[in-house]
Amino acid sequence: MTQFRNTLRGLRYSAALLLVATPLAYSQTTSNSATVTLNATLGETLTVAATPANVNFALVQGGIAAGSAPVVVVTTWVLGSGRANVVLDAYFSSSAAALSGGTPVVNIPSSAVLGQMTSGTPTTFTAFTGTAALGPAGAGLTLFTQALTAANRASTRTDNLNLEIDTASLPQLPSATYTGTVTLQAQAL
Repeated sequence: MTQFRNTLRGLRYSAALLLVATPLAYSQTTSNSATVTLNATLGETLTVAATPANVNFALVQGGIAAGSAPVVVVTTWVLGSGRANVVLDAYFSSSAAALSGGTPVVNIPSSAVLGQMTSGTPTTFTAFTGTAALGPAGAGLTLFTQALTAANRASTRTDNLNLEIDTASLPQLPSATYTGTVTLQAQAL
């Protein structure tokens, strides 16, 4: 009987050792799937910046006066694939009064103000007498039309706008200080 007890004790010891020494087998468990939708939007932008803010002219009676500096125009855009062109226009608020001054007030018409953008549409000095897409009739000048492709949907363009005032058509223009504002505005079509 003692031998039976010793054998039983040995079996228990072996079984306990086997349980401790043998790793338990685990099966893998996978969680459910979670999804996240990503939404990203890049909105269209179109901006125009111009420097300097002031251009001065020493007017010449019956002649042409050049502006003191070219206007550096920077046009920047990020546009969608449905757009075909970027058009930059310059215009005065009135064709009859591009600049005004004196007492009583005397006007210099937009037809006496000339613009040139050698990298744009008016490569020679041209009067502000057009009817551009933006601005009033007879007081504008289209400076450039930039065709859009997949390569330039996001781009920047820098151009110089040279200005002149021709007083040849204004023989009785009195001595005065004349001021006016030309607006530069771009449109994506």
